[in-house]
Amino acid sequence: MKIFSFALRNVGRNKSRTFVTVAAMALAGGVMVFYSALLAGFFDTMERNIVSISLGEIQIHADGYRDDPDLYKRIENPERLISELNRSGMNASIRLYGFGLAAVEANSAGVTIRGVDLEREPTVTQIASHMMKGEWLAKDDQKGVVLGRSLARTLNADIGSEVVLLSQATDGSMANELYRVRGVLKSVGGKIDGSGLLMNERSFRDLMVMEEGAHEITVARKDRATPLKEAVEKIKSVAQGYEVMDWRELSPVVARIMDTTDASLFFMLFIAYAAIGMVTLNAMLMSVFERIYEFGVLKALGTPGRQILALVFTEGMILGLISCVIAIVGGATASLYYQSHGIDLTSVVGHSIGTVGGVAIDAVWYCKVTPESIFIPPAVLLVIVILAVIYPGVKAAMITPVDALKHI
Repeated sequence: MKIFSFALRNVGRNKSRTFVTVAAMALAGGVMVFYSALLAGFFDTMERNIVSISLGEIQIHADGYRDDPDLYKRIENPERLISELNRSGMNASIRLYGFGLAAVEANSAGVTIRGVDLEREPTVTQIASHMMKGEWLAKDDQKGVVLGRSLARTLNADIGSEVVLLSQATDGSMANELYRVRGVLKSVGGKIDGSGLLMNERSFRDLMVMEEGAHEITVARKDRATPLKEAVEKIKSVAQGYEVMDWRELSPVVARIMDTTDASLFFMLFIAYAAIGMVTLNAMLMSVFERIYEFGVLKALGTPGRQILALVFTEGMILGLISCVIAIVGGATASLYYQSHGIDLTSVVGHSIGTVGGVAIDAVWYCKVTPESIFIPPAVLLVIVILAVIYPGVKAAMITPVDALKHI
């Protein structure tokens, strides 16, 4: 028996049922391809936000600084350490931290003051390009500062607003100075959004009377192909006596969320395809019961049950393969479009939906098209189709001519 030609003919016999079955499977497959690409893009954006905009890949601190961020707990001679890191294949930049009170007219708020190395910071993060309005810090503007999004709203500050900053310098004197707002950041994360006030390194050292040392050295791999753990071990050998942590250790909540990407995808695939499996099972059962007499005649003519099983199985595979092709084409087309354009929710929720584990979630969601996002959902769909045709196939293969006559 020419199984494939018989199966192809049978698929085309009831065009309405074939169309509905293929349409349902293709729609589910296409939606899951798009969802998979969107999920990959979501987590890629989250990692980019935490690594490229906020934390950096790896951080170095004086021992105990993270538990007790004291102004006096510093990394001594950071320039020497940065030079060694550069020779080890790393980019590095210093950061300085302090705390104070900022006031704009009648509004005031506690702030975390961050001193930024304007030359080296772009080699480890992309925060300079994450401006909501205004401009990033400039080396020739010692009185210009950049505010976190929520802090600017709390202070009712805008571009050009004057900010009075009060703190305590390292020599015990009162640190106070008048600054001007140069820019406001987009949502970066809870800490920077709510209390971040950024200034250039020289301004920070002048304000806090702190000529030497650094509170943090942020590091990024020059070669991203180098495994993160390997880079951490290399940095530990260079920065002996200091605390070295990668972004996964610095933000374990986000790391755990990202580790569940595959589980989230397969959970959604299971839910969607369970329904599709029932549709396929129902369609194949209807097809089998409509042709009980036909199968009975085939058995009476001596056709082995395994060939009838193969016939039903081939019919199901034809439906499944057609659905997978349509799903891949449709899902990939939509994913590629939104990989470039994004789904813009800014008009609904503003520039940020919120934060997860302290990391800002952008209001513009982009897909990320990968081989896994394109081919895993159709592959799972095909497996579901195979499982769904087992029972109808066995039912058809085990029918006897006598039983078939009862269904006439």
